[in-house]
Amino acid sequence: MSSTGHRTITVVSEDRKFDVSIEKYDNGFFISIFEGSKKLGATIMSIGTGPSPSSSTIIPIRDDAVFLKLVSQKIASEFRGICIVSLSVQKELGSSAGKVLIEKITEAVRE
Repeated sequence: MSSTGHRTITVVSEDRKFDVSIEKYDNGFFISIFEGSKKLGATIMSIGTGPSPSSSTIIPIRDDAVFLKLVSQKIASEFRGICIVSLSVQKELGSSAGKVLIEKITEAVRE
């Protein structure tokens, strides 16, 4: 992605369709992942300017908390900035869908 901008990708995994909206800023990213209707959901923020990323939950989630934290910290660390990730899904992701989403999101933010 260029220095700032917006990008939307669609990820299909295990017969489920996820839309991912990526907003890039000079100092970080806002990433919204949703399945079905476009909603904000559980949200976590990470900052990756120190030796290890620091995270804070804004809107908690019972399932998929590790997925949210992993995506947020990975992007914040790689780009040495802030990453806010929101997740709204119809049911728990599961490891396969989570892995595919992480791969596709990482590819998209690097382009």
